[in-house]
Amino acid sequence: MPRRQLGRHLRDLRNRARMTTRTAAQQLEWSEAKIWRIETGQTSLRSLDVEAMCKVYGAPAELIAPLTALARETKARGWWTAYGDVIAEGFEVYIGLEEAATRLSTYENEVVPGLLQTEAYTRALLLAARPEMPATEVDRRVQLRMARQALVTRADAPLYLDAVISEAVLWRCVGSDAVSAGQLAHLRKMCDLPNVRIQVIPTDSGYHEGMESGRFVMLEFPELRQGELPEPPVVYVEAFTGPVYLDKEIEIERYRKAFTSIKSVAVDAREGIEEASAGRTA
Repeated sequence: MPRRQLGRHLRDLRNRARMTTRTAAQQLEWSEAKIWRIETGQTSLRSLDVEAMCKVYGAPAELIAPLTALARETKARGWWTAYGDVIAEGFEVYIGLEEAATRLSTYENEVVPGLLQTEAYTRALLLAARPEMPATEVDRRVQLRMARQALVTRADAPLYLDAVISEAVLWRCVGSDAVSAGQLAHLRKMCDLPNVRIQVIPTDSGYHEGMESGRFVMLEFPELRQGELPEPPVVYVEAFTGPVYLDKEIEIERYRKAFTSIKSVAVDAREGIEEASAGRTA
């Protein structure tokens, strides 16, 4: 989160200076890719780097101290860095954002959302998608996903999770009937948590904007201290070729509208889960 906040401040300073990323990179003798990584919060920064950028952008003197202090915060390492060997490129940004979020809204049309998966379901998905993956790597990836789920069940200010999934996900067999039955039982249990809402889209629901948007996650963050700009939401889209992060106001509003459309045809998941469970044991 400090990286993202710092990147946004530096991007605003560059824009106010009417400077392109190419011009900024030339004056700082960096690559454009480095400027982009800084502005999107994907890399930490030294205080000296921030001072150099502020000088090039003509930043007011009173901004330099708080921005360099923020740069020192970007050096902090999250718990997930211990799993760096199995985190896909670019996904560590998502984990950091997820850790800082207070609300997560997700639409999933293919599999159970990661924060709601059982260990057996996660393992079955990994083995099906990457049968050549070494057992030790599978174990590490499963451990990482299970560790992320503490956000939902922690006693102190748990994450609010608003999940909408396609009804077909409930009926799709992953791994085995036993694995799928266990996953359904876990979903039913999660429905009873006060900070979790799970809904399903019936197969006969008709049109909704999720049919065009595809799967996505919207993360929203807590209000900051008085006088600080609020941290804007982020939409995460897991594309086949890599993660995409969207935070422009017009993009966020488009996805808000899509999620509203999706929820307008969604129903409480309990009945659907029970039907799928009964159908699997019949």
